Amino acid sequence: MPAVLTALDKAGYPARIAETVLRIDDMICASCVDRVEKALPGVISAHANLATETARLRLAEGALSTGELLSATAAAGYPSHLKEAVAEPVDRKYAEYRDLARLTVLAAVLSLPFVLLEMGGHLYPPLHHWIAGTIGMQANWVLKFVLTFLIPAASRSVCFEAAAVIVVLILFGRMMEARAKGRTGAAIRRLIGLQPRSAGVERDGGAVDVPLADLRAGGLIRVRPGERIAADGRVTRGESWVDESMLTGEPAPVRKAEGTAVTGGTVNGQGSFSFRAEKVGGETALAQIIRMVEEAQGAKLPIRALVDRITLRFVPAVIVAALTVAAWLIFGPSPALTHAQVAGGAVLIIACPRAMGLATPTSIMVGTGRAAELGVLFRRVDALQALQSVSVVAFDKAGTLTAGHPVLTDLLPLPGFDGAEVLRLVASAEAGSEHPLSRIILAAAAERGLVVPQAEAMEAVAGHGLRAKVEGHEVVVGAKRMLAKDGIDAAPLAAAGTEVAAKGRTPILVAIDGKPAAVLAASDPIKPSAREAIAALHRLGLRTALINGDTEATARAVAHEAGIDHVVARVLSGGKITALEGLRTTPETRIAFVGDGINDAPALAHVDVGIAIGTGTNVAIETAEVVLMSGDPMGMVSAFDLSKKTIRNIRENLFWAFACNVALIPVAAGLLYPAFGVMLSPVLAAGAMALSSVFVLTNALRLRFAGQKLNGKGATA
Repeated sequence: MPAVLTALDKAGYPARIAETVLRIDDMICASCVDRVEKALPGVISAHANLATETARLRLAEGALSTGELLSATAAAGYPSHLKEAVAEPVDRKYAEYRDLARLTVLAAVLSLPFVLLEMGGHLYPPLHHWIAGTIGMQANWVLKFVLTFLIPAASRSVCFEAAAVIVVLILFGRMMEARAKGRTGAAIRRLIGLQPRSAGVERDGGAVDVPLADLRAGGLIRVRPGERIAADGRVTRGESWVDESMLTGEPAPVRKAEGTAVTGGTVNGQGSFSFRAEKVGGETALAQIIRMVEEAQGAKLPIRALVDRITLRFVPAVIVAALTVAAWLIFGPSPALTHAQVAGGAVLIIACPRAMGLATPTSIMVGTGRAAELGVLFRRVDALQALQSVSVVAFDKAGTLTAGHPVLTDLLPLPGFDGAEVLRLVASAEAGSEHPLSRIILAAAAERGLVVPQAEAMEAVAGHGLRAKVEGHEVVVGAKRMLAKDGIDAAPLAAAGTEVAAKGRTPILVAIDGKPAAVLAASDPIKPSAREAIAALHRLGLRTALINGDTEATARAVAHEAGIDHVVARVLSGGKITALEGLRTTPETRIAFVGDGINDAPALAHVDVGIAIGTGTNVAIETAEVVLMSGDPMGMVSAFDLSKKTIRNIRENLFWAFACNVALIPVAAGLLYPAFGVMLSPVLAAGAMALSSVFVLTNALRLRFAGQKLNGKGATA
């Protein structure tokens, strides 16, 4: 902890931590990143990012002013300014690309005369004679005479065109980088684009359009057909169907009526409604998603920290390699100075660690942005790397693999009883109960249009069931022990009860007027895509497990239906951690757990990677490292697939960046000269450096298409 925090704490003023993000100008390589981070003393942590050209700072609140931070980076040679607000859709890279394109064209035009004077004769011999008879020849002769007089040894190799072309190539490389970097931020721009520019606020019986920045919580906002919703809130009047696919990934529109929640950035359908704004601006769910993605894009993976350490040791080694200039001057053949200049220039150009600095953060930026588009949010970016080493995925059941809303699945009356009549009487008996199964039975009766009479009397027996008197009938509902308590033989219901239990459903026994009458069954059905998702995870080489508190039969039935490998049943909420640890076959086994409830939070925090369903509780979401915005289990496949593809992409970038530098530096230093009599021109070195950076960025951009569609084998195409 920095001294400033310690001093404040000892003085009795415990410091709160603040976070600031700066836009940093003129960072061109990994060494620049290191210098920026070291130029900010007094901060708790500083993480500069070459791809996003930002520095994320954590510091004691009030310890350093914004002016002091900006002055510190400027003194180190890197002007900076506060990053724009998250809601500002500013495309800085497009403007930079446009400016660099203009400079590249200008440099190319200005360098053309030098290239023609020096190289034109090699391309078209008559051109040399045309130039020789002109004033251009006289100017060329004068310049060479002066340089020959000042540096006699260089008189045979005065290459004005080389310096000019190097400038053009470097500008061209930076222009292509700016263009590629602009594309890496496409996901953020698309998210920002979901925010409307204005909203219709209700005033004096009408709706007045006001800018988004002027919205206030508590205000009434009217949403017209086809409009994008401007804030988070609850419907107060009207109804419609809203497309929430851009946030949740769910393709079907969702009905919105009085009292239901709406989310900023979603699109209204054909109806119209009014809602009361509860969260506006930077507090909306969309703004938090954007902020979460930006934080993930600016964070460092463990693999990047290793790269940074290697890079910092690589640069001094390159500087030592530049001593080849002295070697050429002392031991090189004539003209020694010319060879020394060529070798030294080529080494210094090719050794710039620009591509190394871009290799990791660019892939992270594109990968996390693509994940957000697919409804996968990495709250902690290290989970992006951790996921690709996971070998076991464990699931909670309710709300994760299943819909989380049990329904009545079976109604099996015995001979002599009418199913609809049995359901009507049971619903009447259950109307006064608060048991979850009661709501399921009442919903089934309402769905069938049954008229439910009021029970004359009802008595609930904890842990057993209930009995009631309905229209003169004695109705008993519950488990086998409930019927036994009333002296009713449940044997005629045993076969049907065993049958539904084997399917993973909860049997409900019914007796009417002392006689066994029917078996009802309730179940929380698995989500339509659950089996497909589990199969896809298997094809990615992952083992799966189900951990929940159901009976062994019920848990195994659900696992069989979903295609899950291993089952741990009858697990109470406090025992999930123990159950998860039991899945570690070796100390190196890495486990991910997928859950959605409050009782899942300890398990989500304990495992190597916690994955929360976005439709679950806030506690689970805040605890997890990865959030699946929709309830679709296929989101897990996207998360694992993107993790593997992003880490593979990073390794490809690092291989190219290091291989290019390691292979070309000896060539630039003149290693091939003794055998072949050739040296690497600084022009080619500049081209190679630009190509290396552009390759890294272009390779990272391939991640924009990851997960574009799911093929039949479960991996993303």
